[in-house]
Amino acid sequence: QVQPVESGGGSVQAGGSLRLSCAASGILLRINTVGWYRQAPGKERELVADINSGGNRNYVDSVKGRFTVSRDNAKNTVTLQMNSLKTDDTAVYYCKIGTSSGYWGQGTQVTVSS
Repeated sequence: QVQPVESGGGSVQAGGSLRLSCAASGILLRINTVGWYRQAPGKERELVADINSGGNRNYVDSVKGRFTVSRDNAKNTVTLQMNSLKTDDTAVYYCKIGTSSGYWGQGTQVTVSS
């Protein structure tokens, strides 16, 4: 069974950085679209960034220039480098592998304090 596992969440002050990682066994991330989503309290889950099998990346406008999604084929991981974090970035971040229903991780908490 495919189960993405996120790591790297935590607490940081505004302006700081965090790096999230998504790993999974039983599936090759390089041939799938892998997305990072987030859900803040009282808000709907939103797509933050994704990378497809061709290496094309998409970002939600609010993180452009601050977040970078990348893939390490050798390690079969996808990372989300988050710089210049803002309090509005506070949320649970989820990794999703595949399109349509896909495979979802359990999420990792990111808390940005002022």
